[in-house]
Amino acid sequence: MDTAAQHAASTIDPKVAIQAGKGDNHAFTQLYDQSSTILFSLALRILGRREDAADILQEVYVDIWKRIVRYDVGRGTPIAWLITLTRSRAIDRLRASDPQLRRQTLPTDGTESAALPGQFESPADQALRTVISKTLEDLPKAHRQAIELAYYEGLLPAETATRLNQPLDAVITRLKLGMSQLHKSLHTYWEQDLSA
Repeated sequence: MDTAAQHAASTIDPKVAIQAGKGDNHAFTQLYDQSSTILFSLALRILGRREDAADILQEVYVDIWKRIVRYDVGRGTPIAWLITLTRSRAIDRLRASDPQLRRQTLPTDGTESAALPGQFESPADQALRTVISKTLEDLPKAHRQAIELAYYEGLLPAETATRLNQPLDAVITRLKLGMSQLHKSLHTYWEQDLSA
């Protein structure tokens, strides 16, 4: 895996996101390497199926490459922008699917989905979900709350700070530390999955 993929997604340079949206191949590759793991995990958590998550991820990156969507520095960090795009597309896909399936798989309160284990997931999807859940459970409560609000509800850091009634700097630090730990766990999982 490229060295850039080892950096936490929260450290994506806004200039990289801007250049990627202008057709800079190197910047696009860097943006993908730094964000694809967390975006795939988010889409998978929402949709519950690896194939659907991969489709959503492809749509997001194709739209960035074709300049259909562009990063605006004034609207938050690059990762918040990417997460918002991914989350919106995944929820739209879920809403377009069978309403019964939507009720069973959409996490509504930051907890695991209500689907019965194995009901809609492959063993690989279940393993990935377990890695994500375990990593989130192992985080300090303040870190976990900040991540769930920012990444699963799509709140910006300032909105997360307001919701938690915490200083913005503290929330940003918790997000960075929590995302770094999640990224390490996912990186380890992907490395093990590739070598198996």
